[in-house]
Amino acid sequence: MWSQARLGKRLEFSTFVADLIQALTDRRWPSLSLPGKAKEADLGAMCEILLSRRGEASGVALASIIIDTYAKADPEAQHAFLQTLLRRFDVDQGALAQAIHAYGEEQGPESAGRLHKAAEPMRQELFRRLNMAPGGTLALVRMREHLLQRLDEEPELAAVDADFVHLFTSWFNRGFLTLQAIDWRTPASILEKIIRYEAVHEITDWDELRRRVQPVDRRCFGFFHPQMPDEPLIFVEVALAREIATSMDSLLYAERTPIPAETAATAVFYSISNCQVGLKGISFGNLLIKQVVTDLQQELPNLRTFVTLSPVPGFADWLGGELARPSSRLIGNGDRDVLAAADLLDPAAQDADVRAALLRGAAAYLLHAKRGDGRPLDPVSRFHLGNGARLERINLLANRSASAMKQSFGIMVNYLYDPRAIEENHERFAENGEVIASPEVRRLIQLGIVEIEKA
Repeated sequence: MWSQARLGKRLEFSTFVADLIQALTDRRWPSLSLPGKAKEADLGAMCEILLSRRGEASGVALASIIIDTYAKADPEAQHAFLQTLLRRFDVDQGALAQAIHAYGEEQGPESAGRLHKAAEPMRQELFRRLNMAPGGTLALVRMREHLLQRLDEEPELAAVDADFVHLFTSWFNRGFLTLQAIDWRTPASILEKIIRYEAVHEITDWDELRRRVQPVDRRCFGFFHPQMPDEPLIFVEVALAREIATSMDSLLYAERTPIPAETAATAVFYSISNCQVGLKGISFGNLLIKQVVTDLQQELPNLRTFVTLSPVPGFADWLGGELARPSSRLIGNGDRDVLAAADLLDPAAQDADVRAALLRGAAAYLLHAKRGDGRPLDPVSRFHLGNGARLERINLLANRSASAMKQSFGIMVNYLYDPRAIEENHERFAENGEVIASPEVRRLIQLGIVEIEKA
């Protein structure tokens, strides 16, 4: 039996819903000051109404109210809604059982279609309808961002996350993305986000940003989605140079003299930043690099070499573990003694012996340190090799910032994108996990470690 208080709330909400539906039908919903009322309403019930109605106009309006209400809710209420998505909008088990039985009785396209529809969680259709609202795509990306913050503590939310990923993979495929050049004429609202989202080499102020996007030998490109025109999804910063860059100082030196773009022979991709936490796991980087290579070739036919200058974020931790493991076969005994005795965080302490040992250690890490699935341990290496690049060169003290010294003792790597070999390299890595590397890098292994290929 309903308690008097609960019954009163139920009737109050039913009245609100009736007024809402009538208002939406009459297209006069803004006059009702609904956001204030909606804050007191059950978002789950509003979502059920959205799923039950077919009218496009009223559906868009109701989706807008739900999106707005969620955005204005406090974190506790947002968390409650995520749990509602999990429990209240999952697969209808009764409908699924009936569809399975019907398919078993008579297999065919119609019964298969009904089975497919019944097996889909209701929240997927809910997300599609919420996406109809103005700003709905960005709102759903932000909603997934909230979910990811709670996923470690509440692993059961992985089911909701899987539905987000399923839909986002389709909504953000390459066919919907636009590549835009970002320069000093780009609207300030977007440039401000470039500063905020830069994840590899911090942009400290507007002067620093100008040095990266305004000179004639600098380029910046980003992917955008038509439903999120003011929000970059990912962007890459490119330096046009006469030769392969081996240090960040040569690229970001404030007093450098720009070169004419038509005299450049090399394009150096020195920073790639994903911008939307809510799109984690949706890959854009490989598409971005390949598209930028194509566009730069068309703009500047003199460009012959396309490389990255990339961090090696896991090297320091890995090397520390290997030095603490006497049985390691990836670090030779002589190099172990040299590295263990040196202050690797001090650039001045990296003498000739230390530099040689670090080079060999970095080569061992990049070529032979693997995860359980046989892929490289280093995430940046997995990314570029998976895109069809070649491990070209290892550069000592290429970045002397405190964070880079802590991550990799200043080491950075050039990955080479040869348009003629990208597909073959990708296939060799994808099928066999083969690390495609230059002879220069492989010689580092031969110089310092016995039988490393068997390790």
